[in-house]
Amino acid sequence: MTDTSSAATATHEFSGTVRGTRTAGVLVVTIDNAPVNALSADVRGGLMAALAAAEDDAEIRAVVVTGAGKTFIGGADIKEFGKPPVEPTLPAVIDRLEAFSKPVVAALNGAALGGGLEVALGCHHRIAASSAKLGLPEVKLGIVPGAGGTQRLPRLTGIPAAIDIISSGRMVAATEALSLGIVDAVAMEDLLGAAIAAAQELAGKSLRRTAELAVPASSSEENEAAAAKARSKAKGQTSPLEAVRLVLGAETATFAEGLADERATFLRLRDSEEAAALRHVFFAERAAAKVEGLEGVEPRSVTTIGVVGTGLMGSGIAVAALDAGYTVIGIEQTSEAADKGKERITALLDRNLKSGRIDAKGKAERLSRLIVSGNIGNLAKADLVIEAVFDDLSVKTLLFQRLDGIVRPDAILATNTSYLDPDVIAAATQHPERVLGLHFFSPANVMKLLEVVRCAKTLPDVLATGLAVAKKLNKLPVVTGVCEGFIGNRIFSAYRREAEFLLEDGALPQDIDAAMEAYGMAMGPFAVFDLAGLEIAWARRKRQAATRDPAARYVDIPDRLCEAGRFGQKSGRGWYRYVDGKRTVDPVVTEIIEASRAAKGLTPRSIVADEIVSRLLKAMADEGHALLAEGIAARASDIDLVMLNGYGFPAYRGGPMFAAAAAGNKPA
Repeated sequence: MTDTSSAATATHEFSGTVRGTRTAGVLVVTIDNAPVNALSADVRGGLMAALAAAEDDAEIRAVVVTGAGKTFIGGADIKEFGKPPVEPTLPAVIDRLEAFSKPVVAALNGAALGGGLEVALGCHHRIAASSAKLGLPEVKLGIVPGAGGTQRLPRLTGIPAAIDIISSGRMVAATEALSLGIVDAVAMEDLLGAAIAAAQELAGKSLRRTAELAVPASSSEENEAAAAKARSKAKGQTSPLEAVRLVLGAETATFAEGLADERATFLRLRDSEEAAALRHVFFAERAAAKVEGLEGVEPRSVTTIGVVGTGLMGSGIAVAALDAGYTVIGIEQTSEAADKGKERITALLDRNLKSGRIDAKGKAERLSRLIVSGNIGNLAKADLVIEAVFDDLSVKTLLFQRLDGIVRPDAILATNTSYLDPDVIAAATQHPERVLGLHFFSPANVMKLLEVVRCAKTLPDVLATGLAVAKKLNKLPVVTGVCEGFIGNRIFSAYRREAEFLLEDGALPQDIDAAMEAYGMAMGPFAVFDLAGLEIAWARRKRQAATRDPAARYVDIPDRLCEAGRFGQKSGRGWYRYVDGKRTVDPVVTEIIEASRAAKGLTPRSIVADEIVSRLLKAMADEGHALLAEGIAARASDIDLVMLNGYGFPAYRGGPMFAAAAAGNKPA
């Protein structure tokens, strides 16, 4: 390995974010644009200045490009989104790198994403740290790579692998990148030393320019199989389809033709509604982290989490906590129930082991941090206790009162209720200020969304702790105030209500589901109702019957289905009939709907798909505006995040609030 320490000279600043150091005939160019070394105009200009300096200096024989901190280049500068381009453009910088007469080596010290990976692809040699992650995630913003990614990557990996990586936007670990040919080496230690040595070795030799490489051979069957797989996952989104087209074209078009097509496609998609929606989602996630009243508030320390109830929800919460590195104490009513709870948790870990998410060592380490017991007194050690017991107010309040005498005074209590009032639960305790809601979505170890409920007396540091734990659990936390159903279930109730109105007005379940699935929803509303089961909502409607406004419109069709024993998919009959798990239209349901209409004297009419979509979106948006007016949700984008991550709303539509605003719909 080259000794670089004694040969180093003074640092030269090429711009405010790019500096260079001469080391043994190599100019080491470091990008330092915290926090993620984004490709700002200053960075691009600095890279051009560094190359100009290296070209004019005869003593510089090669260049190494790397990043400061833990990131190589994290992609475009979000501050430039939606603004006119500033020279030099990224394609111009990459062309300059690739055409450079002296060797340019990329030392990937961390994440190389989007334009960051495109910069690396334009270099003549690439060495990655073992921890580096590479990817072209542009499709997640409704665009395609715009600086050569769709043309250079397939020249290194071949068509099928490039289709997979670009159309999915997934990240690739350093070892996989090496096996695919994206990088030339992985440095287990001393990345910079390895990069300098490689640069010195390449000096004076013929350089390998990615644009000049032929696309590795693959059969048309392999290419089409990869393309078909990518198209099937696009689910109505345009950018993955365009990415597939561009990568396939790399095999037949010249590099210049492919680059021109890519750039034109990038610019067209950048100005599309789809890209605008996905940019909205991108910024919404960052805005959700800014919670009023928590500026400068430090969360409490949490190392041990108690989970009361280890059924479907509780076992999922336990696995999420174990995955995040917490010690977990699961509590059941009896030792027998505790044994079954541990079996459920272990089964989830086994599933992760089988899928490759964890290895045998990881599973064993997680189990070493798990206790499942029938002794509630074990919760004395917990910093945070999350209840996941039956959603009954008396059951939960009695549990919290009991916990008052067990946990430490500084321990936090969280309820996972979906519809009950957490303020009532908190008021039943000795310390309501330490109570908040943590509403997980099932399966809790998989679903990204977590509604963090700020109760009336929740202390700021308690709320901050809930948010910190959520982030460590790899969840997307969205703060909500207290109301029935919080943000998500309240909007979903409005969605359900309007879907039922559509039934009375003339649509059928299959018409409504088809319209919403064509719009991009993962499942139509009635298919979702069947999957969740109809009896819980039926029981809730019966509880509310005594207080329901007699003047309010009420659809009795769901009640008629339940009275007929149609409780959804698990019973084989609901809004549909299920044979061998397959959903089929059931004429009996149509008869029940028609009978209900006739009993009310309603005359059905034909309702087209556009009206179905419009009415359902408006119902969600109107309820969202009510949540904002009541102060339950802090911002419209928070509502969109909840519906995107908890209820299958298509991300490329931006969410119901964004979609309503884009369509010019005003609140009712």
